[in-house]
Amino acid sequence: MYSIEMAYARMRELQDLANRSRAHRPVGARPGKAKAFRLPRANKG
Repeated sequence: MYSIEMAYARMRELQDLANRSRAHRPVGARPGKAKAFRLPRANKG
């Protein structure tokens, strides 16, 4: 039988794993977060 406690423990394992893998990625490899809020530059010329 699969209990709520088992499901919660598994969810925490997966979340910890995701956080660890996210922490080891370089800043440039993170999809869209830094680039999403940049304003377009005006053309000079």
